[in-house]
Amino acid sequence: MSKQLPFTPYICRMSIVLRDKACIWHPFTRQKNMADPIAIIKGKGTLLFDENGNKYIDAISSWWVNLHGHAHPYIAEKLYQQALELEQVIFAGFTHRPAVELAERLLTILPGSFSRIFYSDNGSTATEVALKMAIQYWWNNNQKQRNKIIAFNNSYHGDTFGAMSVSDRSVFTLAFHELLFDVVFLDTPTPDNISELKAIMQQHASQTAAFIYEPLVQGAGGMNMYDPYLLNELLNTAKLNDIICIADEVMTGFGRTGKFFASEYMHKKPDIICLSKGLTGGTMALGVTACTDRIYQAYVDDDAMKTFFHGHSFTANPLACTAALASLDLLQKEDCLVQIENICAENIGFTEQLQKSGLPIKEVRALGTILAFEIDQGKKEYLNQVSTVITKKALAAGLYIRPLGNTVYIMPPYCITKEELQKIYSFLLSGWEG
Repeated sequence: MSKQLPFTPYICRMSIVLRDKACIWHPFTRQKNMADPIAIIKGKGTLLFDENGNKYIDAISSWWVNLHGHAHPYIAEKLYQQALELEQVIFAGFTHRPAVELAERLLTILPGSFSRIFYSDNGSTATEVALKMAIQYWWNNNQKQRNKIIAFNNSYHGDTFGAMSVSDRSVFTLAFHELLFDVVFLDTPTPDNISELKAIMQQHASQTAAFIYEPLVQGAGGMNMYDPYLLNELLNTAKLNDIICIADEVMTGFGRTGKFFASEYMHKKPDIICLSKGLTGGTMALGVTACTDRIYQAYVDDDAMKTFFHGHSFTANPLACTAALASLDLLQKEDCLVQIENICAENIGFTEQLQKSGLPIKEVRALGTILAFEIDQGKKEYLNQVSTVITKKALAAGLYIRPLGNTVYIMPPYCITKEELQKIYSFLLSGWEG
């Protein structure tokens, strides 16, 4: 007989925070002397409400996922209807309407000539799928020597082993360095180094399977932004040398840079694109890896060994696909597109205020709905403790801002009001000092 936990009314009356501390291990959180987590009991639009009655403007869209704000009634209704019809089914040998409709719809809006959608569970697995897809493409074509990956320094592509391997060697990956596969790392392109970068890419081309990149904005690496024209030059070099181009748009997709996809800023388009985060409007976990027909055809063969042996229990979960379809409905409405334009314009205007503020900051930058700057204090690294100070002060001011080390950034839901945005700006101008 299985062991059952006794019913304990006392435990149920304890605060969520105390119960959490007894049983949960939180991500990206130092365990010793860990600050108490905040128990969120409700979300509505841009706002999060805790169990003590406090409310916070979610200025970072809860790790960049909530495009339309929290608890959107349209998405909730669609999920409810789908849950009554089909909540989950194995996706090997079966299919279902939400998965097919989402794939059809994505293929009409993706930036490039994509023909197939492969589903997974999150951003890390979406990039993991892309890497495996690219490497096996060359294996299937009897060019097994083409197994190198080229990536950018300061990049972040996820927490699984393949995704870590193509990410910057940092505090995130330190314990695993000896276990990660070798990668050719390049600096992001500048007018001064673009010729050198293209030469390095050409040098390794005959052994290279793919080039993976975060187009225009390196997210977890510190919201580093770089020039689309120069990236286009590098993509052109990759294509001239038959290197598969993988765009990691897990963070930049679905309007974050002012266009539906950051890849729209470049003439040269990726061969594979990775999506997650905003894909479902932050409602459900879902990953997508899309590829061109050239990539797909390498797997269409009489030889069973050329099958792509990859999948997950929750691949193409019907609820997640439904949430993604509902999020796309909202994203493509005129009022949402106008909101994105408004946030972009407000951010550009605010960068001018920041630059004139006299605050100890540098590298003020904005692209689309993303705004970022550096606190000129200590090293530019994730463990810079200034982030903890700013987060605490922001919470006290009714805002949720979570800097990446000394990189302060905002990436709000598209439903944010002008008044809410101004409250964030006011805090960034004065609230964190001291």
